[in-house]
Amino acid sequence: MRRSTFLAAATATALSASLFTGTAPAHADGTTDGPVLSDADGWYEPGLLFVTAHSDSPLTRITAHFSPLDAPDGAPEAGSTEDFTQYSGQDARSGVWRAPVHLAELGDYRVTVDLQDASGATVTGALSPHTLHYQTVITVTGLTATPNVPDYLHQDVSVSGTLVARDPRDPDTPAPAGGITVDVDAGHIHKTATTGTDGRFTAAFVPTTPSFQLYTAPEASSSYPGAVHPPITPLNLHTAQAPVRFSASTHTLNLQQGATGTVTGHAEVQTASGWQPLPHTAITLQDQAHLAGQTTTDSQGNYTLHVSSNNAAPSAELVAGTGDMPFQQTATEPFSLHVAYTTHIALSASLDDDGSLQTHGYVYYEDTRAHWPAKPTVTLQYSKDGKSGWKDAATVPLLIHHNRALVQETFARTLTKPDTDAYWRTRFNGNSDLGTSTTKPVHLYRYATRITGFHASSGTVRKGQSISFGGILQYKKGTTWKPLSGGAPTLYFKPRGSTTYRYVCELASDHNGHLTGLVTAKQDGTWALALSRETGSHYLTSTRVTDYVDVH
Repeated sequence: MRRSTFLAAATATALSASLFTGTAPAHADGTTDGPVLSDADGWYEPGLLFVTAHSDSPLTRITAHFSPLDAPDGAPEAGSTEDFTQYSGQDARSGVWRAPVHLAELGDYRVTVDLQDASGATVTGALSPHTLHYQTVITVTGLTATPNVPDYLHQDVSVSGTLVARDPRDPDTPAPAGGITVDVDAGHIHKTATTGTDGRFTAAFVPTTPSFQLYTAPEASSSYPGAVHPPITPLNLHTAQAPVRFSASTHTLNLQQGATGTVTGHAEVQTASGWQPLPHTAITLQDQAHLAGQTTTDSQGNYTLHVSSNNAAPSAELVAGTGDMPFQQTATEPFSLHVAYTTHIALSASLDDDGSLQTHGYVYYEDTRAHWPAKPTVTLQYSKDGKSGWKDAATVPLLIHHNRALVQETFARTLTKPDTDAYWRTRFNGNSDLGTSTTKPVHLYRYATRITGFHASSGTVRKGQSISFGGILQYKKGTTWKPLSGGAPTLYFKPRGSTTYRYVCELASDHNGHLTGLVTAKQDGTWALALSRETGSHYLTSTRVTDYVDVH
């Protein structure tokens, strides 16, 4: 690696090399404080040698000798110089001395130095820790970037410069270096350009970051084998970031879990020509932990952002652009996304013989981020057709015992006077954290029943004779009473003087609803009939009807 062109760096490097490379500084015979060579190097200056040395007495004579690196020991030296003048240092005891170098051939040379100070102490053949690169030096001059501060309307940057070649044999006659490839690096951008016959090169690029360093470096070329390329101080450049603004159709979305919401708007950038549409720029909805949505503005600066509830970002913001955009600032708008998590509900319902409605069921949620409200409830609802006109029948508390995801919480309620021919469902009312859920309608119906024209076969019968019964068993559908065939009304008997009825048997009804069945007369008493036992899932109990019979 080549050393820095700064004097202090060169001195430090030389001292380190003397201490650690095994090249020990030479001293005058019989002395310990004579001249010491630290370094001898060309410092990227063609045709010059810089010697760094010190001594207790002022240095009075310096001679440098040059030998090709591949020359065998004892071979004649290629040249020497002793025309040194002090280049830096407060006095002649320490500093840097400079002298011109005149050699016949380009190449790399080993350097040895003879030193003498005012006390007469001398050092002969002190070896420099560095090689003299007696080569053509190619430098970049006149490096410029236009514009030096690119902005939104002027993004293309043009880089130009000139390569100059200086031969150490004629260092005062620089020449343009044509046909050389030049590497141009600007942040994450890499370009190449080739110099013309005048040594000039140009390259163009669009910056990708707000600030960056521009480096240029010639590549090795067969036209200048072994050429030295001094390090180039980079240009520190930055862009001008224009202000941005944008609109949003809404700043709040309340979504059911699994749903998708939409935000639309328009983005603009401020330039010297005023506010104008901002195309092809990212619009994101995000917080520190979530990216809830992302889109890009179109050529007119318009955008449509679809926001899924699956990426909940409760305290988020809309952002136009990204932090590393070179020509525009970012803009933000406040935004909140709230998700009501999905709930699941089930209902079991039935009508008893007397028309009472028995209901029970459960509700649960799946997502661990959800929580039950303080007093959750479900609502029992009914409708005549199961499609519209739903009415609330009762609000039932949901009993919370576990309060965690995937665990069912239950409810139950009995209604004593419901509509006995209706569709029923249960609805979990939900809140801002939990979505509403509703069971599928279930059709429950039980028809009213009655027995008309009930009578025993005769008002007076003999003991042991059969008694038949007349009458019609009916059920009511809508506003119409219809015959109930296949019914099994229950017959009861209460003896004269008793206050208690006892079960006798089941009668039947034919397809016209007429009662059928016989019993044997045993004593005076009252016969009663009602549809009251195992009436089936769709019939209600009937009112009891009676008739008195004398038995002789």
